[in-house]
Amino acid sequence: MKTDRVGTGSQCLDDLLGGGLERRAITQIYGEPASGKSTLCLMAAVACLRAGNSVVYIDTEGFSVERFAQIAGENAGTLADRLYLFEPLDFAQQGTMIADSEGLLKNGHAPVGLLVMDSATALYRTELDLGREAIRKLSHHMIKLLGLAKKYDIPVLITNQIYMDVERERVAGLGGTALEHLSKAIIRLEKKDSVRRAMLRKHRSRPEGLSFDFVITEDGIRTV
Repeated sequence: MKTDRVGTGSQCLDDLLGGGLERRAITQIYGEPASGKSTLCLMAAVACLRAGNSVVYIDTEGFSVERFAQIAGENAGTLADRLYLFEPLDFAQQGTMIADSEGLLKNGHAPVGLLVMDSATALYRTELDLGREAIRKLSHHMIKLLGLAKKYDIPVLITNQIYMDVERERVAGLGGTALEHLSKAIIRLEKKDSVRRAMLRKHRSRPEGLSFDFVITEDGIRTV
């Protein structure tokens, strides 16, 4: 029987999100480089693969086969058979590959249980000189992802990069209110030396500010 949540491979992250990734919704993780975003994405993908499902994984920053193998362990080769990997090289191709992924959601040889996009905004950065047009394109990509989540009853997990919001004097995720509005749950990652903190920034039923601390390990993360 399907539940309305999908496990992330981390009990602490599941608890932070009220039971895991919500189906029919986008969950966003944002933070500075090397804060653990990709590790959390790979852990969620591996958890979904281990449950017998397929995963669509759109990676705009260079997929690490080595890191996947570390987290997946001795069954990495078998699990990789159900990992559908897209690696767009530019922002236009990112949009095309989001659209192309629907064919797998429709006709994959094992049901797709999760769609990951790491990162949603790496290629968007190259379009920033286009101003409002860049935001419009990014919004279109996210609306398409949300549409796939709802149509195929799966969670979508995206990562986002950060910038300094000078007006509000705080670090924020790229993509402005469009990306923030379309994400049902948002987690911010912070790092201090070797310790990272995952903090809930937005959730429909849990209070903002809940958090846990962790370190990155060879096979994923460990809470501290």
